[in-house]
Amino acid sequence: MTVILAEMFAKCDPEEARLIAYMTQGKLGPAYKSPDFGVADKSMLKALGPEAKIIFDKVGDLGLVIEKLKSQMTNDKSNSNIKIQEVYKKLWEIAETKGTGSQEIKQKLIADLISDLDPVGAKYAVKMILGKLRTGFSDMTVLDSLSWMLVGSKKLKSQIENMYNVRADLGEIAQLVKNSKTQKLKNSNIGPEIGTPVLMARAERAKTPQDIWERNGECALEYKLDGLRIQAHIKKFEIRNSKFEIKLFSRGLEDVTHMYPDICEGLQKQIKHECIVEGEMIALDKNGKFLSFQETVVRKRKYDIGDMAKKVPLSIYLFDVLMIDGKNVMRETNEERRNILESITPLNSIVKIMPRTIANSTKDIEMFFEIAIRDGTEGIIAKKLDGEYAAGARDFSWIKYKESYDQSTMADTLDVVVMGYDEGQGKRSKFGIGDFLAGVYDPVSEKYFTVAKVGTGLTDIEWKEMKLKCQMSNIKSKPENYNIQNQMKCDYWVEPKIVVELLADEITKSPMHTSGYALRFPRLVSWREKLPTDVTSTKELEKMFKLQKTGGD
Repeated sequence: MTVILAEMFAKCDPEEARLIAYMTQGKLGPAYKSPDFGVADKSMLKALGPEAKIIFDKVGDLGLVIEKLKSQMTNDKSNSNIKIQEVYKKLWEIAETKGTGSQEIKQKLIADLISDLDPVGAKYAVKMILGKLRTGFSDMTVLDSLSWMLVGSKKLKSQIENMYNVRADLGEIAQLVKNSKTQKLKNSNIGPEIGTPVLMARAERAKTPQDIWERNGECALEYKLDGLRIQAHIKKFEIRNSKFEIKLFSRGLEDVTHMYPDICEGLQKQIKHECIVEGEMIALDKNGKFLSFQETVVRKRKYDIGDMAKKVPLSIYLFDVLMIDGKNVMRETNEERRNILESITPLNSIVKIMPRTIANSTKDIEMFFEIAIRDGTEGIIAKKLDGEYAAGARDFSWIKYKESYDQSTMADTLDVVVMGYDEGQGKRSKFGIGDFLAGVYDPVSEKYFTVAKVGTGLTDIEWKEMKLKCQMSNIKSKPENYNIQNQMKCDYWVEPKIVVELLADEITKSPMHTSGYALRFPRLVSWREKLPTDVTSTKELEKMFKLQKTGGD
């Protein structure tokens, strides 16, 4: 796959490379600004003509339907010289058609596009419009292919990935690499850009305060809140008076601006600089105490947003700044970035500064941890004072230390991807789901490895929600990047889209799970706003196995 993609990118110009990078993922842009086509199977059948229903009843795939119909045509009028820019433009037109009579207009536009394409091109256009294009590779495969295009190997992958981590727009990165035309990658030092999310930095784990001190010495300590992590992009524009446009991005690179009007209003009123800042959104009670994640997450919704904002108002606790007034500060030290953040953030309103202290001993770490737990947080984050912002990376510049759940449990939770599920039996037959298969990710092989089949630890409401989420991501066969043993096969497979947080009593070695490990008594903690490739990795799982707290530790 990597080599085929490399050959294709080598043949195209920079603008074509940008469009190809999006379209190989079945999108018209990065995930946070790619429009939904809004076309269902029923509407597509009408666009494909009267014969389509007969074939569809036999093959069950509308992409194959149009491929067969086009192959049978004796007077096919496809345009062998059609450019990818033309196809892209027509796809945008389909996606952007809205309002009264839009479905009929979309059907006409689809029919016109298909008439210009050959059978194979028509098949993939239909799959893309329906949101069912499955190429079997990820963004990382595309980055690999760009390196392969330049040097015939993955040698430049880390440089290209660093570019992507700072500007998470696959099309833009493909265009930049093509424009470089050299192994030196002149654009590899690109900085953040307002409107394009930066992949968020992540923290390593510590077993004890002593571990933190031995590794980092004097360091900054901040609360680890159990809320919703947000990257806010604040752009200045001139309309009468100076105003600011706000964009909010989740950890999973989703544009969630419309969901949190109160946070946007607070940022607009309080922050008077063009900047990119990061923080944690969390609900507070009337006394200003932190509420639980379950009480905060009810704000993540697409409907009744205004009413819920009044019922559950949020605050955002800022803890980092990546850009300020056009200047990239990601490579400044953590201490310098904190000083900048404090200088631009007024106190005591919706926008707040994350509580912080400097630790000069293990005792300081222990004391701040106790204060953080007493205040209702998950624990603390220890940060190197001279640490840069490590976009998309997990390293020891940031170390998280959380309260142990009890003496027999793991000291931290896992984020896992839901890979499939089985029919419910007995009481759970009414939910249509009895358990789900959970997996971790290996970024080297770009595959998911099993770690648990979860059949307990969910409420009736959570089982219903899980079934609904799974139904929306159902696929007919197991994805090729799922590494699964026969005894873990599921009745239904789902795309790697659903991410959940699990707690278990302990991690044990297991020959049945392809990760090599299993979770003892796993249970659901929460749904996670994460990219599936950002779940716990196989390497992290191994570290957690070694770090876990046992009864005699």
